[in-house]
Amino acid sequence: MTLPSEQATAATTSRPPLLEAAESTPTSLWNDSADPRELAESIAFGAVGATCNPVIALTTITSNLDIWRPRLLAIAETHPTASESEIGWKAVEELSVEAARLLEPIFREHGGRNGRLSIQTDPRLHRNAAALVEQAVRFSSLAPNIIVKIPATKTGIEAIEEATYRGVSINATVSFTVAQAIAVAEAIERGLNRRDAESLPTDGFGSVCTIMGGRLDDWLKASAAKARILIEPGYFEWAGVAALKKAYTIYRERGYRTRILSAAFRNHLQWSELVGGDLVVSPPFDWQRRINENNIPAVERIGVPVEPHIIQTLHDRLPEFRKAYDEDGMPVEEFENFGATRRTLRQFLEADAALDSLIRDVLMPAI
Repeated sequence: MTLPSEQATAATTSRPPLLEAAESTPTSLWNDSADPRELAESIAFGAVGATCNPVIALTTITSNLDIWRPRLLAIAETHPTASESEIGWKAVEELSVEAARLLEPIFREHGGRNGRLSIQTDPRLHRNAAALVEQAVRFSSLAPNIIVKIPATKTGIEAIEEATYRGVSINATVSFTVAQAIAVAEAIERGLNRRDAESLPTDGFGSVCTIMGGRLDDWLKASAAKARILIEPGYFEWAGVAALKKAYTIYRERGYRTRILSAAFRNHLQWSELVGGDLVVSPPFDWQRRINENNIPAVERIGVPVEPHIIQTLHDRLPEFRKAYDEDGMPVEEFENFGATRRTLRQFLEADAALDSLIRDVLMPAI
């Protein structure tokens, strides 16, 4: 199996590969972190967006506790009756607004399509569509360039339609499969169509649907190991890419007013195989540095299919891949119980709990 880097190692340019792709193709780079220092450097690489979620927020605050400790204490003093969770989420809001401010010039330049900062709804609300919508509307009001992350579960799909109708740009998250991507796009179309029917504006939205390709790869490896299924190890690295490419093709064919977003990087294919597409790639900052340091060529490969024998092997041997890759692989009622969904929701919930614990340690240090 030949990787793009092996095919075109000589295809170097004077510009870093990420910047080359950002400036010469429709592919948009977003930074998978709201850390202001990382975001500023990522913008120099060509980034035109960024994201925040409970794991990212926890990492950013923990890594910069010298800055955040006094800010957390100030939030607590300003809100003397706030719970640990409420203080933590106010810190997430502050972090998100600060990052959004860095992106506002790009937002204005791109007419709202890029320059967005994604802020995630509280994962503890994942069973309550109405609560997700209300929080999405509130987050959307924090800055003009906020885009709100809602999980692509049955409950989340309901919330995505209603939040879209209420004027919120959406970033569907906790999403790994073609079936989820289609359900998200259809929900956004329903919300936009409701706005059209009432002569409400629909031209300022910048909605995207994330497919967490690396987390899909992780889940397929885990499920295959549990079932004692052995296939060529390298094939697993193409599963998320295959789902991303298929979802992208369907979106283009159907004219959805939503873009695909590639996230949860585990290898550079989740960028290099998508270059040239009118979509978003959102690598963690360290992955951006590695792609540039290794001079991975910015060669247009969105139209190059994953080798058919790889897809056929994955499809024949792994039932979980069929759920992820087939257009009708899962009904919406099953989204929440897909293995990657459960794993990711649990991780987000655990990050929420860890942020609560961090706030507790700041406000009431152990004796």
